[in-house]
Amino acid sequence: MLRNITQLPVYLLTCALSSAAWAAPTFITQDTPLPAGRWVDQSADLCSVAQATSAYLAQGENYDPEAIHGGKLTNIQVSPARIQRTLAFICQIQQEDRQQGRPSRLADPAFIEQAFERVRWHPDQAKAQSLSADKPLLQRLPAERILLTKYYVRKAQGATQPSPSQPHALYGLPFDEAHLSLEEADRLKDQITRYRFGKQTILKGALNHPTPLAPALTWLSRADLEGALLQGTAVIENNGLRQYFNVHRNNGIAYDRTRKPEEQERYWYFKEVPGVLGYGKDADYKIPIKPQVTVAGDLFQLGLGRLILLRTEEAGQPTYRLNILADTGGAFHDNLYQLDWLSGYYHGWEDYHAANRHISDYADAWFLLKRE
Repeated sequence: MLRNITQLPVYLLTCALSSAAWAAPTFITQDTPLPAGRWVDQSADLCSVAQATSAYLAQGENYDPEAIHGGKLTNIQVSPARIQRTLAFICQIQQEDRQQGRPSRLADPAFIEQAFERVRWHPDQAKAQSLSADKPLLQRLPAERILLTKYYVRKAQGATQPSPSQPHALYGLPFDEAHLSLEEADRLKDQITRYRFGKQTILKGALNHPTPLAPALTWLSRADLEGALLQGTAVIENNGLRQYFNVHRNNGIAYDRTRKPEEQERYWYFKEVPGVLGYGKDADYKIPIKPQVTVAGDLFQLGLGRLILLRTEEAGQPTYRLNILADTGGAFHDNLYQLDWLSGYYHGWEDYHAANRHISDYADAWFLLKRE
């Protein structure tokens, strides 16, 4: 039925379907002109993420079948190769525009409409409502717009030794699996440290007493630790030096969306990396990402590397941005009502809110594919 629905004009669909029909996630092919709005040009960073994501996709479906696919939902399925061609096209246009010294066509709505097929995404309201207790943003989720949360790279002060103000370690992989590949470690999951402890036990010192079971990469305040675990990346400043840490492997406990972040039992071990990284099935190969052109979402259903056009309101003004689905997280399993936008680098929630409070909580969203 959904295949037939996508062939109807949007205005007929809106008239024909009741609000109840939008409860399930719906994806509608759309050729009508885009509504007016301001377009933000970040095509150079967009191309950088596109190239990095395409390189990951080039490993092939056998390398990472959970993420490298063209979509698990029937009416948005395409080949991973077509996603790669779309990403390559982004860079082709960006480079041509730069060489010609002209404004970016990737911020020109007429070019976007001419060059790309668009599929409008309506959210999974049924799933959102099932999780909406004490969550006003989900309770108010519009039928036609997705929830757009924002995440950021946590900038924190680290210490080489624990102290009353910085008592919590950001741990690297436990010693007993430091030499193991991910596949080897998973075969030994009943025997290794990583699967033995939940987050709350670790916070009480289980990995450090009576003898250390994992290396302490740096020592943080509770707030900075929670920020690193929630965001998946931390930029640590210590005595004038800056280090980047990214999630490596977790303890196998699922993220519980009914609990607050600080109450979770899911726990991540980290690894030092050269920069900010997004998705990758293991820390040895993750996608380098950049703020304001990267979104995290349910790539297990949507497919890694999707080009997504978002229309939000910024200080009340409709605003368009192109983004690439190049990251995910525990909250995005079976989540077709939300994306998480990488907004920037901040010391904490106060800085984050000051920079992002003018951006709306909901967005119009379209999947874009290069026309062929």
